[in-house]
Amino acid sequence: MTPPRERGRRGSTTPRLALPRRGSVRRAQMITTYGVGSLIAVDNESFIVSGIDEAHKSWSVDEAPIIHEHRLARVLEVSHFRLPPASDDTSKDGVRVRRFPLWHSCPQCHSLQHIRAFNPPPGRNVCTKCEDEPLVPSRFVVACEDGHLDDFPYWKWLHRGNREEGTAGHCGGRMSLRFSGRSASLRSVVVSCTCGVPEVSMEGAFRRSALGELKVRCEGRRPWLDWEPVKSCSQSPRTLQRGSSAVWQPVLRSALSIPPWSDGLADRLARHWENLRGYSSRTEIEIYLKGAFPGGDPPPVEAVMDLLAAERSEDPTPENSAPDGHHVLRRQEYAQLSSGNAERAKGREEQFVCEPPVSDMSVLSRFGVERTMLVKRLREVRALKAFTRIADPEASSTGHEAALSLVRTDWLPAMEVHGEGVFVRLDERRLDDWATLDAVAGRVERMRVNHDRLLRERATDTDQAPDSPATPRMVLLHTLAHALVNEWSLEAGYPAGALRERLYADDSMAGILIYTATSDSAGSLGGVVAQGEPTRLAEALWSALQRATWCSADPLCIETRAAGTGGTNLAACHSCAMLPETSCEHNNILLDRALLIGTPGDRRVGFFAPLFD
Repeated sequence: MTPPRERGRRGSTTPRLALPRRGSVRRAQMITTYGVGSLIAVDNESFIVSGIDEAHKSWSVDEAPIIHEHRLARVLEVSHFRLPPASDDTSKDGVRVRRFPLWHSCPQCHSLQHIRAFNPPPGRNVCTKCEDEPLVPSRFVVACEDGHLDDFPYWKWLHRGNREEGTAGHCGGRMSLRFSGRSASLRSVVVSCTCGVPEVSMEGAFRRSALGELKVRCEGRRPWLDWEPVKSCSQSPRTLQRGSSAVWQPVLRSALSIPPWSDGLADRLARHWENLRGYSSRTEIEIYLKGAFPGGDPPPVEAVMDLLAAERSEDPTPENSAPDGHHVLRRQEYAQLSSGNAERAKGREEQFVCEPPVSDMSVLSRFGVERTMLVKRLREVRALKAFTRIADPEASSTGHEAALSLVRTDWLPAMEVHGEGVFVRLDERRLDDWATLDAVAGRVERMRVNHDRLLRERATDTDQAPDSPATPRMVLLHTLAHALVNEWSLEAGYPAGALRERLYADDSMAGILIYTATSDSAGSLGGVVAQGEPTRLAEALWSALQRATWCSADPLCIETRAAGTGGTNLAACHSCAMLPETSCEHNNILLDRALLIGTPGDRRVGFFAPLFD
């Protein structure tokens, strides 16, 4: 990220509070990479993104518009979403950040202390004793699995054998940080103090029990929140690199806009929705709409009643009082993708257009494809629900998710993607017959056991660790989606990072949606839908399966018994089946191309193996 120099802005672009500006990021990065609670490096400085408690006061509606996605908002228990403000030269304001970590070192005099002790001028990060030498933020921070974050305790690390505090605080000496230059390891990072204690390197600071042995406890600090009181925390703190991905991992939830919520009517009714839910008769709704839209054309009563009926059908029932909201969203999308939504019957405001191809689909029957749909228009909303530190979001429970605000808000930051895609649905009967083979079940069971073990190792509470979603159907669909994305990236001119998979895999679903996943120019080329025409799709499937029969790492790849993180993959590596992480829903795990084409010892394992006979 190349931030502009600190400078005032002219005219109407002056920030409301005249806060200094530091750098810029894309809006999408404020959800996926630099969200609330994350650390951002800007030149020689480091900042943490502030919470959203007061964001409604600084984010103008012009620069941070409101986003509505009723289905997702209901699952996340909010009323709406907000697009993060732009941070270019024309923006009036931006996302608030705070300086963190607060401990810095001077590369010239090697002094190591809190930034206030350097007494820098306001808005600057320099050592005044060394002729305004830029300070370097601490490379190390401490965090716990509950999301708390704090500065690394350099004094306790150095004075581990001498805990007496002097009149000047701690030992009365001045600490320094230097690099011996002997190697690139932590042994070359040396901390010393003028009080005379032996100097200590940072070697061993990343051990899980390193801070616990020094009786360093988590102070429960959340520096991204305003006026946050310090609370006790029972978790053990861990040392992390400031730029490590373990410092911040987003918890994202997404949904597609599908009928009846995709024609823009729900956006018009957003402010009136709670009132409308209190009415049941047509007459009451009609009277309310006339009063709510006095100067304009009120929405059609029939359409409003259809929306109310659609929402009430999803209300919890005594038989199913706590449904899995995320799974319910997928089932609804799968049903709509399978049935379609014709463009000719919709207006310009329609955000979901899905039609079957006009040509004959019989050419796909030999691949076991039951249906393919051309998604000519779609809208996806991705919301940042929370974030985790150290713990993997996939393995952590909601109790270890760090909140974006001190007080719960009725909105969440989100981004929206408009694009297109192709939906492919496989024949469930053929899938079920194939999945009953002992060799298939054995390979998937091996991955499932390894994945379950990995989830429990990463979870703080093993009893709350989720179960692995690995099934023969899921692994096959996942691997097939990767093969198609790789094929289209070679043949259709799309970079793999511009495409994204969306899996629909359980006992009643067997489909994949591959769609444009970015809002830049690569997401608007208009060529993804063309790949869904039966003839082209058949050619792409055949070419992708042929590529899957060989990998540059074979025979090691195809014959491996455990690959990937914790053995959660089998025949899958970066040379054959993996995608950029932004394109994959499962972080490149639960993949096995042998389920596509079989193994040299048993071709029956492959679902598509009969094509090669």
